[in-house]
Amino acid sequence: MNVRTRVKYIGIGIGIMLLVLPLMGYLVLRSGYVPVACPMRPLMLEKYLAKTALHAVLRREAPKTAPLPVTVRNLTAGAAIYRRNCSFCHGLPGKGRTAAAFGMYPPPPQFFKPKAMVTMDQVGWSFWKAKYGIRLTGMPAFHASLSDRQLWQVVLMLKHGNRLPGPVLARLRKAR
Repeated sequence: MNVRTRVKYIGIGIGIMLLVLPLMGYLVLRSGYVPVACPMRPLMLEKYLAKTALHAVLRREAPKTAPLPVTVRNLTAGAAIYRRNCSFCHGLPGKGRTAAAFGMYPPPPQFFKPKAMVTMDQVGWSFWKAKYGIRLTGMPAFHASLSDRQLWQVVLMLKHGNRLPGPVLARLRKAR
């Protein structure tokens, strides 16, 4: 077999693969065996692909610094907004996971548990996630219901979640 014939067969093989692989993927999706319910285990590369894409967007688009100062007033305002809009999924200090959190995939981080705090995260990343949400996770976008100032107040409060002043903790615990 000469080189020209070999190249021709390789080209035909690649062409068939380019047609067959997407068709196989489509058939797998249509089969009903792809995990879509919350309790089902994710696909092998699902977590990796989702995190890689999210982190690439955050590196490119998230603000680098917060435009508000860290004051008790801003932290307290953030606590009130968080309690009203976020605690249903992300919990409160000294409380266990909420019923909603138990039923979600991926499970929402419980921001007042030591391993889930965002105190070490870049402040702009948390702002971007709160403002625009994260697809297919249950994290809604708050850009239409909260102002940037309100979002920053929540983010600053969470950023300092491991060392909140007494009035801020009291606001988080107060049902109002």
